[in-house]
Order: sequence, then structure tokens, then C-alpha cells
Amino acid sequence: MMAIVCIRLKLGDRPLAKVISKDSSKKLRKQGGRYLQKLRNAAGLTQREVAEVAGFKYYTFISQIENGAGRIPPALYADYAKVVDADLAVFVKDMLKFYDPYTHHCLYGPVAKKKAAKR
Repeated sequence: MMAIVCIRLKLGDRPLAKVISKDSSKKLRKQGGRYLQKLRNAAGLTQREVAEVAGFKYYTFISQIENGAGRIPPALYADYAKVVDADLAVFVKDMLKFYDPYTHHCLYGPVAKKKAAKR
């Protein structure tokens, strides 16, 4: 049985109703993991190096995060962004998109859909 979380928010005069299933939440975490892996690879770092410098107790947790099985604790956002040389504001905004889409929507509006490539 699929668990569904419903939240109704109000943005100005218009309501924002969102339904996020457990599956779509997992999909967002996996997308976030791919994003984090790209940042790490662009910085030329191993998972172990990121873990050591960013303050994670176990380097295997970086693998779990990159595979969508875990999340970066918000208290470590700044450290993680610094390690991978990412702009902190952009990094946090992106983490909200993957980990907390409701808050992201309230702060930044809906995420733009990617347009299909023309053939």
C-alpha cells in the first residue's frame, strides 16, 4: 500500500495543494543524489574525501546520499557546499528542491519543467 502525504498551503490568496507519494519522494532523493555526485566529481573528490572534510562520520554515508537512500542533514549543508566548491545559496535552494519540494515551491515558485528536445 502506497503512503500518501497531503499538505495544503496558502500562497497569498491561492491555495497550494500538493500530493507527494512515497515513490515520488524517493525519485526526488535519487535526483538529488545524482546532483551531489556531479558536484563531487566536478570538484575531483572521492566520497571519502568529501566525508572527511564535510564532517560525516562514515564515508559510506556519501554513497547512500548519492544513491538516494539518505539525505544530507541541513546542519551540514554549508560544510558540504564548501567542500564541493558550490555557492551556498544555490546549493541550499537545490537541496530544498530535492528534499523539501513544498518549502522550495513556497519560496521560489514551481520548478520549471524541462522541454523535450526537438528532433
